Amino acid sequence: MKTAVLITIGDEILSGNTVDTNSNFIATQLKEIGIKVLSIFTIPDEESAIIATLKKAFGMADVVFTTGGLGPTKDDITKKAYADFFEDEMVFSDEVYEHLRTYLEKRNRLWILDHNRDQAMVLSKAKIFLNFYGTAPCMILEKNGVYCFSLPGVPYEVKPLVKDQIIPFLKEKLALDSIVTRIVSVVDIPESILSETIEEWELALPKHISLSYLPIGSRVKLRLTGTGKSRTILEKELDSEIQKLIPLIGENIIATHEDKIEKILGELLIGKKLTISVAESCTGGELAHLITSVAGSSAYFLGGIVTYATQKKIDILNVNPRTVEDFTVVSEQVATEMATGCQSLFKTDIAVSTTGVAGPGRGEDGKDVGTVFYTVRIEGGEVTSKLFLPHLERLDFMNFVSQKILQDIVSLLIKKNKSPQLY
Repeated sequence: MKTAVLITIGDEILSGNTVDTNSNFIATQLKEIGIKVLSIFTIPDEESAIIATLKKAFGMADVVFTTGGLGPTKDDITKKAYADFFEDEMVFSDEVYEHLRTYLEKRNRLWILDHNRDQAMVLSKAKIFLNFYGTAPCMILEKNGVYCFSLPGVPYEVKPLVKDQIIPFLKEKLALDSIVTRIVSVVDIPESILSETIEEWELALPKHISLSYLPIGSRVKLRLTGTGKSRTILEKELDSEIQKLIPLIGENIIATHEDKIEKILGELLIGKKLTISVAESCTGGELAHLITSVAGSSAYFLGGIVTYATQKKIDILNVNPRTVEDFTVVSEQVATEMATGCQSLFKTDIAVSTTGVAGPGRGEDGKDVGTVFYTVRIEGGEVTSKLFLPHLERLDFMNFVSQKILQDIVSLLIKKNKSPQLY
């Protein structure tokens, strides 16, 4: 199997001011063509650090990627470090300069062309991939049989360079194995018990198929990864292994083909021709965000509302003021009435509500941070649940609760079907 090392360059990454999303994207793309990422390094904008890490990477992998440090400012020194490492010199590229001029002219920014002239300086031995979404090109260099790609750091520039130019280049240049991954989503069973339950099955897996446990909220994703020459054979082998797994934990499996819970839910809703709406408080729109992040969600998601203030729960969702007075706004009773009002408002088959305290301070009714009640109302029936998550920060709380609710909906829909299809 071919291997890769990713190097992220930038003080802003190390300081925590910027999140490195490039490495995740590149690793995912490489996995699809059978290249395994061995290590990801994050280093400062220092020439010595770049050179030292390049030396280490070239001793480990078949492919090396660097991202960042290619801008026009003085702290962007990646090209200088490359010149030292590859014992090469910088030359002016008429092709890159003309591309840069055209790019800036189309955006009415030709006045900064002279300030970006250094972007047209490239290593003399480098093959160039032009950047159609930015000013810094991608340089490709080869040393001792290892290909090295120098990419800009802006994610929306990295993605098309990798997908449209680098991946086809690697597929042409390297003899690559196939890697096939399947995710089995498991709920309502602790990871330790799950491991014991499927231990015999796991130990019997072929050597070219690996298993990983990936907890996400209260769900465990079992990731099966097969490596070999034939993608078709690998897909059949993974299907066979999953069929052996189903008799062991079938009642806990909610999906065998899809990864993200919002996509699993979407496929179920489309298959059952059901619609859904949400009335949110403590989740602040995260439920609606997850549901609508799936392409085609307009087929089943009719709408959502964030009734953050107590009075708006009363005014819009018809929550009874007496219910709030008797039980407080963060209560099972209010969650139930919110879901009923939501279903009435949007006329959907399924309605979901959330009311709780995301923090950092206590709620207006004195409830502890991390308390949440949510109701899932499916047609005429409903289930109301409580969670207490005081250890989670505000945004993590919103995401966890929203993921858990979608997971519960999926479980409820599958249980309503006597012979569930696993999505």
